[in-house]
Amino acid sequence: MNSWIDADLVLITLTSLVLLGASRLGTSIRMVALQGILLSPLPLLLAGQSGFGPRAAMLAVATVLIKGLGFPWLMARAVRGGSQRREMDPRIGYNASLLAGVLLMVVAFLLSSRLPLPPGEGTPLVLPAALFNILAGMFVIASRRQAITQVLGYLVMENGIYVFGVGIASHQPLLVELGILLDVFAAVFVMGIVIFHMGRELDHTDTDRMTLLNDWEKE
Repeated sequence: MNSWIDADLVLITLTSLVLLGASRLGTSIRMVALQGILLSPLPLLLAGQSGFGPRAAMLAVATVLIKGLGFPWLMARAVRGGSQRREMDPRIGYNASLLAGVLLMVVAFLLSSRLPLPPGEGTPLVLPAALFNILAGMFVIASRRQAITQVLGYLVMENGIYVFGVGIASHQPLLVELGILLDVFAAVFVMGIVIFHMGRELDHTDTDRMTLLNDWEKE
């Protein structure tokens, strides 16, 4: 069972690496969608070590519906509302972003080596995979200019927190996990609507150019 968990964690990590090197918004959205789908079996695989029940099954279904289908649909709709299909001028280039991703992976392994897992919780890859996705999501938020890409970075960071929660705190109540998922869904839903209207009205979603907006003309 551990080999399946580790394989799933490796694939989740690879999707974040691909996202760091992707310039097309469509590719970035598909990577986040794939990551959401790959996250869904994690509760079942981790619970399978002691026999999974309805809690793990409900969490897996909610994860694939919200993270694998709902969020990507909202982001794809926001992209269709504007004219831009690429992240044209990132603050940090794509090759440098990939190099930074490798360095973040090393940092994640170094940090996780100093944070031992509780006995019987997860596998040795759970902690570094969670930390890497959190760091990668923060890097995407800081290094990109398009609001859509920054929201995708936020989702990757939240996915890292999800891996941490499912892998480490597997005994927390189901309602807490579903409540967090619904909170994130509400936040992304609002951001998706805002980005959709930004794309339609301004023909771009560059957050740096938002500083040029004024409520009134200066005399």
